[in-house]
Amino acid sequence: MSIGRTESVALLGLTGNVVEIEVDIADGLPGFSLLGLPDAALSESRDRVRAALINSNETWPNKKVTVSLSPAWLPKSGSGFDLSIALALLIAQQTLPQAPFIQTTILGELALDGKIRAVRGVLPALIAAYKSGIRRAIVPAANRAEAQLMSAMEVLTFATLHEVVVWARSGTTPQVQELDLEIDDSSTYLDFADVAGQGKARQAAEIAASGGHHLLLIGPPGAGKTMIASRIPTILPELDLEQALEVTAVHSISGGLGDRSPMSRLAPIISPHHTASRVAIVGGGSHIIKPGACSLAHHGVLFIDEAPECAVGVLDSLRQPLESGTITITRSVGNITFPAHFLLVLAANPCPCGKFIGKGRACTCTSIQVRRYLGKLSGPLMDRIDMRVIVEPVGRVEMAQTELGESSSVIRQRVIAARAAAAQRFADQPWKLNAQIPARELRNTYKPEREAMNFLHDELDRERLTARGLHKVIRLSWTLADLSEHPTPTLADVQRAYALREGSEL
Repeated sequence: MSIGRTESVALLGLTGNVVEIEVDIADGLPGFSLLGLPDAALSESRDRVRAALINSNETWPNKKVTVSLSPAWLPKSGSGFDLSIALALLIAQQTLPQAPFIQTTILGELALDGKIRAVRGVLPALIAAYKSGIRRAIVPAANRAEAQLMSAMEVLTFATLHEVVVWARSGTTPQVQELDLEIDDSSTYLDFADVAGQGKARQAAEIAASGGHHLLLIGPPGAGKTMIASRIPTILPELDLEQALEVTAVHSISGGLGDRSPMSRLAPIISPHHTASRVAIVGGGSHIIKPGACSLAHHGVLFIDEAPECAVGVLDSLRQPLESGTITITRSVGNITFPAHFLLVLAANPCPCGKFIGKGRACTCTSIQVRRYLGKLSGPLMDRIDMRVIVEPVGRVEMAQTELGESSSVIRQRVIAARAAAAQRFADQPWKLNAQIPARELRNTYKPEREAMNFLHDELDRERLTARGLHKVIRLSWTLADLSEHPTPTLADVQRAYALREGSEL
């Protein structure tokens, strides 16, 4: 018999490599050999493919079957090769023609009854296939929304192996409805109008959203820290097509999009528990390297509540992505880099009992306990935080007010206007946000007024400010200037930025 050939994609992080599946059926003792560095899940494909073929009224050859996945040196993982192996086997039996599968990438896991199950990483796999010159793809029907984001390719979706066989033999395909990018309405019930009082924290959230600055909220339990943080995505601009593709790709490679729609243009928010491990935060794994919370929050918000309660070293592992916007994970299989441009929001109680702020009458903590508690947030990490805001307890006056505060839609318009001003200023630059201005450009092109720089240099000489802190204050002052429609940060803008960074009053 002839050799059957199909193509699929092996993913290593967000990087995909086209894999050619070859199936040879020869005389000899019945057996099944799978070559090409498969993992345990892929090695089990024999039984899934055999059952799916028989239950789809196709034949399983009672001969020696050899399946080769090339390139052989590339590690392959997961069950997404099932459909490709089954079709290559049918081609080798000459029950299917080879022509329909030329220059076609095939993804899908087979159930025992012949159904095609969804697989992870469909979007990055299609992107990799497209870059290699492939223009058609066969994917599970459950991955249709995600796959159609790759509009440059012809995407065919099927629910069962039988449907693929019918298409290959007759050329008939099931009718599918084209999908468009849309706003995910799942979070529309969240609105800043629900927040009672907390004017300082609301302003800080608006500033953070406008310039991409990191934020620390310190306040007692019930003051509204979580409410404010969870509503920051509602004031962020919609993701553009490129950003939406990046976010969907990262969430897809992690093992599923969860409650998030693949077509959503809403900025993501990821809120890992304070007991999360370092691998859960930055990514990793032994056989399959998956992105962590900082990558899942790409182009969105990473919110960590009860930050001082995190295990030692977990928060400090965020120092690299906070600076570079990427996270690199090194394992025996290779080095994998995930994107990690996110807005970090930390929330913390002022002390172990949480009642130190306000009048502090009910606080039972000693001064040493208070100092030790917030000291769990390391100096290098805090040096990367742009704003520290004290969230005071809500009083009876705020709770008794019937008038709602500004809605998220109103605040979003100011954020969009501030970002537009920054984008116009950086039109010829590779960055778009004030928080991303390189240090060299801050010293040359994007200086505040002379009086403002003198103020910062004085604070630097008094050792109240580090060099990184000085750059952080200048970036923050540019955002304040954009919100105030100042062409250049004034002394007042810089002083306010400095006060925000030090946790002083606005």
